[in-house]
Amino acid sequence: MHQRQDRHLGGTYFDQDVDDVVARLLGEQLEEGGWNCEVKNGSVRSSFATTINILEGLLAHERTTGGSAESIVARRRGEEYLLERKLFRRKSTGEVVNPAWLQFSFPIRWHYDVLRALEYFRSVGDVPDSRMDEAIDLLRSKQQTDGTWLLENTHPGKVHFALEDGDGRPSRWNTLRALRVLSWCEHSAALHL
Repeated sequence: MHQRQDRHLGGTYFDQDVDDVVARLLGEQLEEGGWNCEVKNGSVRSSFATTINILEGLLAHERTTGGSAESIVARRRGEEYLLERKLFRRKSTGEVVNPAWLQFSFPIRWHYDVLRALEYFRSVGDVPDSRMDEAIDLLRSKQQTDGTWLLENTHPGKVHFALEDGDGRPSRWNTLRALRVLSWCEHSAALHL
């Protein structure tokens, strides 16, 4: 009885039942594997930003409730959408979709960037996919001589208290996130020698 009750508490953070939300998201997954918040307005092309937001939500839901076979398959299809595009390139041409995605931000709000995508895949816990190599190289290239990463792209929005010192300055949060990603990569590489 208790296990059944836990499966319906899905709302992860606020202990709310979000099974209907998950069902809707599964129904709105686009053919190419991603999602777009404009699907209700007829969009048929996936959005990196919408996809990463949904992937993070599905993973949190899965960790709280165990997920379902359908939600796990949908999440994996969404991951594949990003991986097929090496986390920031057009599948059709290989061009960078949006140069802003190569700049790291915090707080991330609803926006997408390469560090956010790498953090998501780290949190999943799988071995890094070789299609992430270019994104990981980008991450490494942005480390400063003092070992930090900069805040590069602050998104507008209400701030209750400053967490960072501004764009172009060392970022505590981006440094923490980058170091976690690199630790995951190095740990995975060491296990597979």
